Amino acid sequence: MALAILISSLAMTLIVGLRYLAASGAFALATRLRHPGLYAGLDRQVRREIGWSLASAAIYGIPAGVVAWGWQNHGWTRVYSDIAAWPLWYLPLSVLLYLCAHDAWFYWTHRLMHRPRWFRIAHAVHHASRPPTAWAAMSFHPVEALTGAIVIPLLVFLIPIHVGALGLVLTIMTLMGVTNHMGWEIFPRFMHSGPLGGWLITASHHQRHHQLYGCNYGLYFRFWDRLCGTDKGLGDFAHRGRGAVPRAAPRSDAARQP
Repeated sequence: MALAILISSLAMTLIVGLRYLAASGAFALATRLRHPGLYAGLDRQVRREIGWSLASAAIYGIPAGVVAWGWQNHGWTRVYSDIAAWPLWYLPLSVLLYLCAHDAWFYWTHRLMHRPRWFRIAHAVHHASRPPTAWAAMSFHPVEALTGAIVIPLLVFLIPIHVGALGLVLTIMTLMGVTNHMGWEIFPRFMHSGPLGGWLITASHHQRHHQLYGCNYGLYFRFWDRLCGTDKGLGDFAHRGRGAVPRAAPRSDAARQP
């Protein structure tokens, strides 16, 4: 049993790592073609981002591998493969439920990581990318990587989801993580500056987080930022803060956090 779990964990680590390399590599190439020179002089930073990200891949892969083994061999989780097991209308709803739950988890753990103590311990690794690149999506200290690694494995025990819909959730998670850090806006204007953009997070919104630190904590949606007064609008790609000193959230913001 232990060997089977180890093999499953190694397989999931490989999958997460290759998924990261493929997605970040593709968008880094798109950046080179669309905005030549945007990452000029950042070679050392990019190598550091890749190193931290591959370490994070192992931290993500281990719990995913354990859960995958349990699902296949003992029926753990509420993941189902028979599409007729739940009504078809539940497929898109389950994806939305997972995204909303993940977004809430990310918002509050991200705010926690901006408290001065946790920022120094862990989150400073991510903000050492100044400016972030497409390779920075998983550039986390192991402590922070662990907070992100457990959320989906926990959700599969709570919320029923088809295996294909779960794959879509993981794809959206990867794409949003990478594109939010590219340093330019890949999505059309209506998705970031129109009415829809008032609720969806794209690179323009997350860029402001990397500029100001104490705001814009969400991952997919702006709901929690708006509700908690931490939404500071869209960032400015014309002034990418190279050489800015990383800092934790302002003390007034930290004091409001749990």
